[in-house]
Amino acid sequence: MKIKTGVAGLGRSGWNIHCNLISQLPELYEIVAVCDPDEKRIKEAKDKFNCKTYSDYNEFIKDENIELVIVATFSSLHAEHTIKALKSGKNVVCEKPMATNLKDADEMIETSKKTGKLLTVFQNKRYAPDFQKIKEIIDSGLIGKIILVKMLYHSFSRRWDWQTLKKYGGGTLNNTGPHVIDQALQIFGDKEEPEIFCHMEKTLTLGDTEDHVKIILKGKSSPMIDIEITSACCYPQENWLVMGSCGGIKGTFTQLYWKYFDPKDLPPREVDENPTPDRSYNVENIPWKEEEKWEFSEKDKNYPINFYIDLYETLVKGKPLKITPESVRRVMWVIEKCHQIAGI
Repeated sequence: MKIKTGVAGLGRSGWNIHCNLISQLPELYEIVAVCDPDEKRIKEAKDKFNCKTYSDYNEFIKDENIELVIVATFSSLHAEHTIKALKSGKNVVCEKPMATNLKDADEMIETSKKTGKLLTVFQNKRYAPDFQKIKEIIDSGLIGKIILVKMLYHSFSRRWDWQTLKKYGGGTLNNTGPHVIDQALQIFGDKEEPEIFCHMEKTLTLGDTEDHVKIILKGKSSPMIDIEITSACCYPQENWLVMGSCGGIKGTFTQLYWKYFDPKDLPPREVDENPTPDRSYNVENIPWKEEEKWEFSEKDKNYPINFYIDLYETLVKGKPLKITPESVRRVMWVIEKCHQIAGI
């Protein structure tokens, strides 16, 4: 059984990501319709997929042949287009950000429940191999209690496309933030909601939104998570640094290193109030164990396709939805808090 799919928005995400991914799964999905105001883009799609084409979204969602709508339009239109698609009886994959405010995200979830149609959000970075490995090591308990996780997206570059403009829901927090915050919340856990610190600035962007974001998530029983997403760093640091009570992890999206020790291998110690020998500091040799590094491989390159493989299992075989809209609502809650705190 093929899921008959309509794609709204044929830009970077709609065309390069979504159309590309599902066209690699011809036994699972069929693109039967597309929608975009650009005539050249819809002609390109018609030539490639032999599908129906629409320039008007309202006409597009009336197409009874469509079972699943992929909303990859302007960020500012995600909520409106998702709600209309759900009300027209379609299941929906919404690009990130889920919406541009929490109120709209809640309305999207409520509409999904009322219509009985599935809603999910393309938080594909949950499938990223580096994140999966980080999560595996943390969850194993190998490096002990997690003290701090630093997640760094550093670059030095100007940007001047539509995603730099407030009127389209642009800005670094809305563009890149959902990926990083979503991963951060998976590590933070769901036992409590985080306290949030946020600082944002407009530095190099030619638009009217921020391109430098600093976020700290803190909880009583959860690890502190330190996020930096910036276009103003000419000395980029590695993407990951994880500090644990028995070890740690460092690395990039393509290479990770970790080392750890077993506390049982340390000699028993007690606090000693006597002067240290030779007025020195306490020193001991930690019996570190260092694993071979993890490296991004050729088979990892197409990891986002797993989103659509899992979605098919949900839609056709009734398996639990991997990325629920409720879990992405937490991302929207953090983003909204950040906007309020930073005043941007």
